[in-house]
Amino acid sequence: MDFIDIACPYCGETIQLAVDGSAGDQRYVEDCQVCCRPIEVSVDLDADGGLHVRGRDGDDA
Repeated sequence: MDFIDIACPYCGETIQLAVDGSAGDQRYVEDCQVCCRPIEVSVDLDADGGLHVRGRDGDDA
């Protein structure tokens, strides 16, 4: 399990996500620990096994 810090796309606060890199690429919704709004989380693994985590609000295109 990896712990990744991201900025909430709504309130801008830094939150920590627990990410299981062994599960491969993932898409899920997790509520912000500060403002409780739903963040769409994308987890992608690169060819070297590095994690790339992005959080976005539901209004992002």
